[in-house]
Amino acid sequence: MPSATKALLPSSLRQSTAPRRDKPALAAIAAALFATLPTTALAQDPADTARLDDLIPDEAVADSEAWAADGVPPEEPTPIDTTGAPVPPVDLRPDSPLAEMPELSIEWPERLELPSIEPLEADDDVRFAGIDQELGPLLPDARTVALTDQLVLAFPNGDNVFPLQDVFVERFNALSTIEAYEDGDSNVAQLAARARADEELLANLLRVYGYYDGQVIRTVGPASAESADERPQVRFDIVPGPRYNFGAIDLGQLDQAPDFASLRNAFEIRSGDPMSSDQIVEEQIDLDVALGETGYPFAKIDAPELLIDHDRGEGDLTLKVTPGGKYVLGQVNSNLPRFLSDKHLLNISRFDPGYTFKRSIVSDLRRAVTATGLVSSVTVTPREVQAPIAGEPGIVDLDVEMAKAPLRTIAGAVGYGSEEGFRIQGSWEHRNLFPPEGSLRIRGIIGTQEQLAGITFRKNNFGGRDKILTVDAYASDVETDAFDAKTVALRGAYERVSNLLFQKPFSWQIGAEVLATDERNRVIGGIERPRQTYFIGSAFGRAAIDSTDSLLDPTEGFRVAGFVAPEISQTSGERFFYVRSQADASIYKSVGERVVLAGRLRGATVAGAPTFAIAPSRRLYAGGGGSVRGYGFQTIGPKNDLGEPTGGRSLVEASVEARIQTGFLDGAVSVVPFFDAASVSIESTPDFRFIKYAAGVGVRYKTGFGPIRVDVGVPLNPDPDDSPVAVYVSLGQAF
Repeated sequence: MPSATKALLPSSLRQSTAPRRDKPALAAIAAALFATLPTTALAQDPADTARLDDLIPDEAVADSEAWAADGVPPEEPTPIDTTGAPVPPVDLRPDSPLAEMPELSIEWPERLELPSIEPLEADDDVRFAGIDQELGPLLPDARTVALTDQLVLAFPNGDNVFPLQDVFVERFNALSTIEAYEDGDSNVAQLAARARADEELLANLLRVYGYYDGQVIRTVGPASAESADERPQVRFDIVPGPRYNFGAIDLGQLDQAPDFASLRNAFEIRSGDPMSSDQIVEEQIDLDVALGETGYPFAKIDAPELLIDHDRGEGDLTLKVTPGGKYVLGQVNSNLPRFLSDKHLLNISRFDPGYTFKRSIVSDLRRAVTATGLVSSVTVTPREVQAPIAGEPGIVDLDVEMAKAPLRTIAGAVGYGSEEGFRIQGSWEHRNLFPPEGSLRIRGIIGTQEQLAGITFRKNNFGGRDKILTVDAYASDVETDAFDAKTVALRGAYERVSNLLFQKPFSWQIGAEVLATDERNRVIGGIERPRQTYFIGSAFGRAAIDSTDSLLDPTEGFRVAGFVAPEISQTSGERFFYVRSQADASIYKSVGERVVLAGRLRGATVAGAPTFAIAPSRRLYAGGGGSVRGYGFQTIGPKNDLGEPTGGRSLVEASVEARIQTGFLDGAVSVVPFFDAASVSIESTPDFRFIKYAAGVGVRYKTGFGPIRVDVGVPLNPDPDDSPVAVYVSLGQAF
């Protein structure tokens, strides 16, 4: 019968599995009933079928519950024999065979013979400590190092027992849970749990330095009997044992490389050297760098394996190296040749075809493509185009995979500057309108002191890596405290300059400029001053040396720069020739970890023409955030009877400041006291007749792209028109 059907049966039938004593009586009654039925009933004759009611006894109809309760009379129980006849004993034998069990179809297993156990020989090296012996100091003459009041390291006494003790303690102090021991709420259980972690750390550090037989014994308890009521002390007794040496060294297939001798020298571990896991990691890195820098682009180095032999006290090192063949560089292939061509990418790389492959060249090319600002992502992959043959190196090309970045930019800004007043500026730029890397920029400025409209063409990486060609045409109207100039100019320059990605130790610039400008000194009291028109042609050059460690926030090094510009000027029907020149020097020195001292000098001169023949915008002035902080922009210099700054022909400036790092915002905030001085003379040689001084204090907030600078300066010997205080906000240091 299916299981679903079985589930529908009454529970009394489904659960009854044991035989009952009244079954024979029920069977007899059922047989008698069936015998009294006509035979046609078995044939299911509808005419003669007995009624079901005739089969029910009258007692059941009268009282069904009583009839059901009476059931069949039970059989009489068999009487128990109480005569006490003895029961015959049963002979049970464990080894007697079992009776046949037909229901069991699995064969009985054969008799299993077990081998006898041989007794072990006595081990004389085993010693059992007597329980009644007192435990004295583990290292009674130890050299102890107390890291805190609750943490002590103990080492065997002697200078040659553990020569790496100082380095070992310093490293443990940096990696352990030492600060947790300073928690006054720690109980002994917590302290013990932390101590177990440090015990494992100490054991690992011993193995790092090659002490594979070292022991670390941890003790947690009072430092002495007198201090039992105080916080418990954790003491580690460290017995380093002998230091293991390097045994056999297997470098895989490195000996198959053509440059095996130099590559093996790059891996400076030799058999017999003291073991150090740190040195293994360091030398693996050095070997990987050496392979990548000597022409092996496909070299592979597996993880090191160290086999310790305690009997020899050595460790055998296996470092499987697969050099993969030596190669030289071929071509550079661009996936976007109409965007950045193969030729242009080869031009901005730092190699020529046939140059030995270097991994640093690949990284440098990736950085150069990123520096263009034209791509959102770039990968450079070496690809074999010719395998090494007969000892000659193979050739690999560099495949450059790029994704374009947005090329058009619309920018705008509205702001106020303490030196420029209100200012609104906007620009539109396409950074690759003239591929490769030819940009066009249109810009405009509307402000209280300056109005400008200009267009600039710029060609990056023109004629070589990091070289820029710029052509700029503009018209401007500038009004400062010193002059008012309406100018139309065309300027071209070719330069090699530093940027945030590639700070260069040497940079230069050459160029030329032609301009027409209508200028006058500033208007005071509403009195119009006469204007004067100048037609100027200029050629200029600049060179700079930079040894500092940062472009925007130097802490070490110096900078030296020089500028010279011979110019010809025509005004009022006369022609004049003169030379503008300027020299700058600055130095930076760290004093401790938190203070940087910085100083600068500047000298400039205009020689060869009288002051009136030189346009006011080409004369020399001082004052402002990049000059003498505390004075207004270009307000320091010779002045006429009306107090107008007329500019000079020689300039000397000096500044010193201390950049002191504070602990605020994780050291991002610095305080900078400063002192500035300047002198501007009418003649082309400085006479120092008038020197202006200023002092103040600034704040620097260090960001990922350079410090934000806020300086507050006070003039120490101001003129009547000078403000008592000046505030300057800018990006980067003052110098």
